[in-house]
Amino acid sequence: MSASDVTVPDDVADHARQVGPLESPWIWLTLGVLAAVALAATVWFRRRRRARRIGTAVVVCLSLLAGITGLNSYVGYVRTRHDLAMLLERGGGPLRTLGEAVDSGDERGSADVGNPADPNAPTVDRIDIADPAHAVPSGRTFVLLPPGYDAPANANRRYPVVYLVHGYPYGSPDDWLSAGDAPGTLRGLYQHHALSPTIVVSVDLTAGNASRAWDGLDVPGGPQLETYLARTVVPTVDHRYRTSADRDHRALGGMSGGGFAALNIGLHHLDEFGALLISLPYDTLDGNEGLLGGNRNLVTANTPREYLPTMPFPHKVSVMLTAGTGAPTDAATANRVAAALQARGQNVVVRMERGFNHTWHTARASLPYLLTFAGRMFDQASPR
Repeated sequence: MSASDVTVPDDVADHARQVGPLESPWIWLTLGVLAAVALAATVWFRRRRRARRIGTAVVVCLSLLAGITGLNSYVGYVRTRHDLAMLLERGGGPLRTLGEAVDSGDERGSADVGNPADPNAPTVDRIDIADPAHAVPSGRTFVLLPPGYDAPANANRRYPVVYLVHGYPYGSPDDWLSAGDAPGTLRGLYQHHALSPTIVVSVDLTAGNASRAWDGLDVPGGPQLETYLARTVVPTVDHRYRTSADRDHRALGGMSGGGFAALNIGLHHLDEFGALLISLPYDTLDGNEGLLGGNRNLVTANTPREYLPTMPFPHKVSVMLTAGTGAPTDAATANRVAAALQARGQNVVVRMERGFNHTWHTARASLPYLLTFAGRMFDQASPR
């Protein structure tokens, strides 16, 4: 299978590439112009102490807002008012209250968050999967159930599962619902019958500390995140939901640091995952070797670039890698990983997203193709 064989409906692809209202460059450009005007006014009235102080404060505030919104326009992290509300609510306390107020309008019913009135929208279920034995105090997990999951007619139906891992650091399982727009993408794919009903799980591999780039590792003396995902999260989801609990109906994906985690964990657990969906790939620990305590054997065992050329493949795996054309390092990594996997006889597809960089824009634009690729693998497997 080649990248051209993985197709999605045009309007689904267009929706995934669309710039959200809070990503518009006009926001930071307007704020930048206002900052410049305020600066000019401050200089003009510089002899008036009170006016100078007020003007300086306004310039600083407008410049900061211009910088923040400019960064968001580039990264694509906050698309809509609902995305902003989710980000604020993660802060807890007054920020959570502010987030709830921001999200009190019409967007709460949009396809982005799972509209129960829309027959094609997934239902978002939130569960907490804690695993203190592996140093994971909590795990906010979002489970996107396909339309009709709770219908009596489907009471005996089982579904394939795609697991998605957020980026590092400062990632969150919320990210695939907001910046990644998984609900909106699923809605479009279901509307066009481009994807068979599938359970999508956005997992929490932060171990309660989102500021650390854990990379989904089993950290000596720290969180055992690979074990947590493979031995706690997957069995818990299989127990709580009607899944097709075998590797041929299970995929693991992620973006950036979460893409590394998905690649590394997936290759370590070929008995559990039959497909890997990697966006913005890494094949090295990229400076995080210290998490493994300087143990050279552990570093090698968790560096796909080193172990892929000789690793055994008792089960075949299907892999799709995506990168933005504006990120040549990502593109080179995707092609290098693909070549190593193909040399080992595995099924690999590489897709490049035109004009995007190492940002959520690329991950969001790639998601329809990644899910479609996984869906084809599921459809080719024997039904459970």
